[in-house]
Amino acid sequence: MRAGRCRTGSALLPFAVAALVACAGGAPLGGLTGLLGAGSASRLDQDTVVAGLKEALRVGSGNAVDSTSRVDGYLGNPAIRIPLPDELSGMAKALRTVGLGARVDELEVAMNRAAERAAGEAADVFLAGIRDMSFTDAYGILNGGETAATDYFRRTTSDELRRRFQPIVDQKMRQVGLVQLYDELVGRYTSLPFASEPPLDLRAYVTERGLDGLFSVLAQEERRIRTDPSARVTELLQRVFGSQSG
Repeated sequence: MRAGRCRTGSALLPFAVAALVACAGGAPLGGLTGLLGAGSASRLDQDTVVAGLKEALRVGSGNAVDSTSRVDGYLGNPAIRIPLPDELSGMAKALRTVGLGARVDELEVAMNRAAERAAGEAADVFLAGIRDMSFTDAYGILNGGETAATDYFRRTTSDELRRRFQPIVDQKMRQVGLVQLYDELVGRYTSLPFASEPPLDLRAYVTERGLDGLFSVLAQEERRIRTDPSARVTELLQRVFGSQSG
């Protein structure tokens, strides 16, 4: 690698502008045009660079939502798969001993299916977060740590995501049979000697673990892009980052 140049790989580009900072050692925004090559410095101003950041965030957050909202987006991803909550460990163990292990497994599958169906709600919330991003926010992301963009989204969108997730999780829990299954298993468990109903808000649990999984995928994308950025899938990204290849 030659000084002042940062080569790119072939991964998705959800947080591409952050790669410029990684290569430049955290150069101030005013010096970013210099990183884009002599031919680009005269054409790209700070507004264009920030627009490139927002475009990269739009593409990246869209990819993250697509990844988590598809079938097996949670269930098939060991890093974000939603396990049975600790509060149900005793109940699960007891039910397995009386031949209900398959039903317990169905409960875990249903929790993940509910999260997958709710994850699509994040798209509009993330787009609003990007739209409302200030120059100061963008500058902080450009010069922030390895998860600065993810931290921005978590800070600015968590409350709205939670507000929108909870009723959808509740609805999807019913659609996938999670509520009925949970009530059935709790009923069977509490019919056993010395057993009592677990203290658990299942909707809140699925909502919080669903949000954690979504932000986890965003963070993984961001860490990857800081070491292996590429995939300029729009004209703006090609314009802003085109001089980085070659």
